Amino acid sequence: MEEAYYQDSAQEEQQGEESMEIAVTYQTLDILQDHGVAVNDIQKLNDAGFHTVESIAHATVRKLSDVRGLSEAKVLKLKDIVKALVPMDFKTAADALEDRKALVTLTTGSTELDKLLEGGIETGSLTEVFGEFRTGKTALCHTLCVTCQMPVSDGGAEGKAIYIDTEGTFRPARLQAIAERFGMDPSVALENVAYARAHNSEHQMELLKMAAAIMSQDRYALIVVDSATALYRTDYSGRGELSERQMHLAQFLRQLTRLAEEFGVAVFMTNQVVANPDGMSFAKDSTKPIGGNIVAHASTTRLRLRKGRGENRICTVYDSPTLPEADCQFAIGPSGICDATE
Repeated sequence: MEEAYYQDSAQEEQQGEESMEIAVTYQTLDILQDHGVAVNDIQKLNDAGFHTVESIAHATVRKLSDVRGLSEAKVLKLKDIVKALVPMDFKTAADALEDRKALVTLTTGSTELDKLLEGGIETGSLTEVFGEFRTGKTALCHTLCVTCQMPVSDGGAEGKAIYIDTEGTFRPARLQAIAERFGMDPSVALENVAYARAHNSEHQMELLKMAAAIMSQDRYALIVVDSATALYRTDYSGRGELSERQMHLAQFLRQLTRLAEEFGVAVFMTNQVVANPDGMSFAKDSTKPIGGNIVAHASTTRLRLRKGRGENRICTVYDSPTLPEADCQFAIGPSGICDATE
């Protein structure tokens, strides 16, 4: 009897583990062939940067009409087809709550930081972290690239990572050390991170199109942009170009949000700070994140990092729809983000 009980328990545990597997949230364009869409039209959509049925459902008719070779009649027919495939109507708050329960969070490597974030970095939304230099922004990016590959039961999401580097601070050796700390094969961990160096703001936008293409081919859990605003800061200078800069930055952030919702990935971006001329010089923190309201409204969760004592850093929840305003301490070690030292 006892033996049978243990077998049942083992089976239940196994089923529980299986149910924790990540469900694919998107549908590839191949499905459209079954609904009478021509192969060459699907290829045109792919070439224009539409790789999932959801991306077509979320795009405007005007945007789809810009695809070379697609007439307005074809676009309207396409919209009717995807409307039946992608639910975009109202649902109850109870259903929305169930959807939220299925969200996976990525561990940061620090127990206290995970506690502050109620589990870690949330998938399916955009998290922004900002602070001065040497506050742990890039270290956090590197740590998440490894932890997102871990099993769900260990605080991961069993997916690969995309790293867009605008400042030249990506270091693969750091990933090796972090992978060893979590008991992973360093060579496998490195293979699971797709890295690209962005050289200007236009190239940065182009890389998001490439990211959408590779994410539709495999299971990805994280997109890192370090930093999202650095190139916009240098490509557009002075007040004369401010409105144009903010418009292009808004389009970039909208595309990031779209990828987070479409593929269910966590988008983690870093932001630089600027001295606040309105703030008093003796204020506790006289810096503010750049990008203004455009970045503030695009980010779901905003975290501020400050220097603490020694290698310790302080993370404060600056803005979040769910997390209370609070802070905690963590540390930067040779193998990524870890718990604070006394």
